Amino acid sequence: MAQKSSKAKTAESALTHIDARGEARMVDVSGKPATERTAVAEGRVIMSKATLELIVSGNAKKGDVLGTARIAGIMAAKRTSDLIPLCHPLALSKVTLDITPDRKLPGCIVRSTVSVTGPTGVEMEALTAVSVACLTIYDMVKAVERGIRIEAIHLVEKKGGKSGHYRA
Repeated sequence: MAQKSSKAKTAESALTHIDARGEARMVDVSGKPATERTAVAEGRVIMSKATLELIVSGNAKKGDVLGTARIAGIMAAKRTSDLIPLCHPLALSKVTLDITPDRKLPGCIVRSTVSVTGPTGVEMEALTAVSVACLTIYDMVKAVERGIRIEAIHLVEKKGGKSGHYRA
């Protein structure tokens, strides 16, 4: 069997959802203090100018695209632990989802901010909110444009917890 490099050992030990035998596990957060934690995530939905205009004008056949995507993203953040196997269920204290049409892209910039007072962070909830909101925008207008792209879903910022403040 090949020796693992020290770099690989360090990376492996940093994987908190893997136990000493290499098996998946839920991280025990019972001993961690409840602190205020916030995460911001963002993504983009790229489309033609004509499709963006359809969304902005409110003339999409399925209805209010941005309002529906906003609600879908908020609902998704609240259900993240049902979707991502090892995520802890959290009583979220705040979920906002902002969708900004951008004619330069053309498309929409989707940004979620999620907060909780708890023993673990809300990065996955913010990323899930953005992902589902982007998918909802796609679903609402796919009949008029199949080539829509969902891009650049990423964590923008996180605050709180032992690892401190992160900004992309």
